[in-house]
Amino acid sequence: MSAVSLDHIDATKKTALVTGGSRGIGKAIAQRLARDGFQILLTYRSKATEAEEVCTSIINAGGNCGFAQLDIADTDAIRTFFKDIVKDRVNLNCLVNNAGITKDGLLIRMKEEDFCRVVDVCLKGTFVATQEAAKLMTKNRAGSIINLASVVGLMGNAGQANYAAAKAGIIGFTKSCAKELAARQVTCNAVAPGFIETDMTSAIPAELKEQYKEAIPLRRMGSAEDVAGAVAFLASDDARYITGQVLSVNGGMYC
Repeated sequence: MSAVSLDHIDATKKTALVTGGSRGIGKAIAQRLARDGFQILLTYRSKATEAEEVCTSIINAGGNCGFAQLDIADTDAIRTFFKDIVKDRVNLNCLVNNAGITKDGLLIRMKEEDFCRVVDVCLKGTFVATQEAAKLMTKNRAGSIINLASVVGLMGNAGQANYAAAKAGIIGFTKSCAKELAARQVTCNAVAPGFIETDMTSAIPAELKEQYKEAIPLRRMGSAEDVAGAVAFLASDDARYITGQVLSVNGGMYC
């Protein structure tokens, strides 16, 4: 962690930690949870300016926000982050495991390092962050953990064997965590976005995008805000009796 800003963090306020919260879906989630009354602590991997801009937007809207640099694939870094930043300085009420990457390629050509990197970021990072957050939440006997899965983890996708494996793993992981943590009143759910307008999908050729839309009953791509709304519901008191579930946000793409 080479860049940390906690100037606007109040140790007494209920806080949502959003990994990969500096852009795309993570940014939308951070901003939505802030509007819903959460103090936000977000992590980013490489672009401090983006994280600072998100925090500034939240603070200007009357909320509280801080940020820290974190490589979610680095187990030691995650554990240090929770020990030094979260444990005694943040009232952690919600964890959103959003950080993720893709390294697409056909199975027979996929490099082992590309498979492992995607699994390390998407799945192992979710495991380690959840493990650390659960230690705090179970002690407080309260909290919600929300993991970002994907429609790809439910139905697979050519050229994304690594990403599909990681996201399918998150679904099984979520259900297992829900059963383990329920006795301590900690919920664990997943949100599985479908075809969402993000930086990841912006590079897809227009013709291919139209083909994808034809496979979506609502005939349109979703927005980051659509996903953020689902996360906000699972983080709210309205979802306090919901755990171990996967909420698909995909326009009916996979029912």
